[in-house]
Amino acid sequence: MLFRILLPLVLLSLVDIYAYQAFKTLSRDQVWIRYGYWIVSVLFLILVLYTILNFDRNSGPQNPVFKVVMASFVLLFVPKLIISLFLLTEDVTRMLVGVAGQFSGSDSETFLPSRRKFVSQIALGIAVIPFAGILYGVIKGKYNYKVVKKTLYFPDLPAAFEGFTLTQISDVHSGSFDNAEKIAYGIGLINEQKSDMIVFTGDLVNNSADEMEPWKEVFSKLKAPMGKYSILGNHDYGDYVTWPSAAAKEANMQKLYQTHKDIGFDLLRNENRLIEKDGESFRLVGVENWGTGGFVQHGDLDKATADTNANDFHILLSHDPSHFDQIVKTYPKKMSLTLSGHTHGMQFGIEIPGWIKWSPVKYRYPKWAGLYEEMGKYLYVNRGFGFLAFPGRVGIWPEITVLEFKKGETIV
Repeated sequence: MLFRILLPLVLLSLVDIYAYQAFKTLSRDQVWIRYGYWIVSVLFLILVLYTILNFDRNSGPQNPVFKVVMASFVLLFVPKLIISLFLLTEDVTRMLVGVAGQFSGSDSETFLPSRRKFVSQIALGIAVIPFAGILYGVIKGKYNYKVVKKTLYFPDLPAAFEGFTLTQISDVHSGSFDNAEKIAYGIGLINEQKSDMIVFTGDLVNNSADEMEPWKEVFSKLKAPMGKYSILGNHDYGDYVTWPSAAAKEANMQKLYQTHKDIGFDLLRNENRLIEKDGESFRLVGVENWGTGGFVQHGDLDKATADTNANDFHILLSHDPSHFDQIVKTYPKKMSLTLSGHTHGMQFGIEIPGWIKWSPVKYRYPKWAGLYEEMGKYLYVNRGFGFLAFPGRVGIWPEITVLEFKKGETIV
């Protein structure tokens, strides 16, 4: 336990000490800047220590102190880390110059050249960019909803569903919400799309069904003429908190099932629905969570498609995109489209359409956001409607996905 407490504090302190060198170099005659730097840093370390010692996993991400710590950590640590990397590069250069000077017989009295002021200026200038971006992400970015529209082509699409539209949302994480006006705006934006169907691909709550109570009324306003369907995500099972008994955990699950009904969602738990229009149909399949890397694997595609035929047109709702690579893409019954979420795009990254799409989460999930195609099957990974742990979004905005179906050859 002591090691788990000391390690993060030591790492944070080392970054603090290194980044301080830039402030020290630029504020030789302004002592207040140096004192201010350490006052903020020490107060933050005390806050981190307090959070570690008093962390309650049952309140977790929605705890106000935890939110402050997470926001402060990203806001302060990322810019300091950037500054430290700049200074580390300079120190390596200074070391090489010093060694070269010794071998060349330099008359210099000091081994290392002095730290250059302009390097510290560049480091601080660049660090301001992520600082401003993170600050925006905490204040506004987490509710900066983006509607992403895609047209998908299927060679075997039933003719009656030409032009069919589907809106996907995912990863609501209602326990993290803190602005009723913004949530109402997001729900209104979903309804403005006037899609034929709405699907929700898991993680309605962080841990407990009670988290959704304040938001049921606004989510029940979602409208779609051909139905609203949902599945469960890994957070919905209540596995990340301690329950007083197995019965209490089961009661929570039963309440969550009822919450889906109260909102108007048809919750698919390893089952499917026949979606009919003008004498034609497709199968909407929904599985429980199935993920790699220690996540629960309650999903059962065999059970969910037991009464479907291999030549049926299937659309699959599966929370974790790793299910697609591990099971779905080679499954005997073709899932023409799989809709997932789960990754949130890590709520942090850079996306410039047609140029760059990057987030650290890509090193854990190769298919982490947007549209993918493999073996003639589509996967769409929604970036999430809500947020978890870090109370913000930086570069990866909350998403409302609108998909239109067309008959034709697969195009990505």
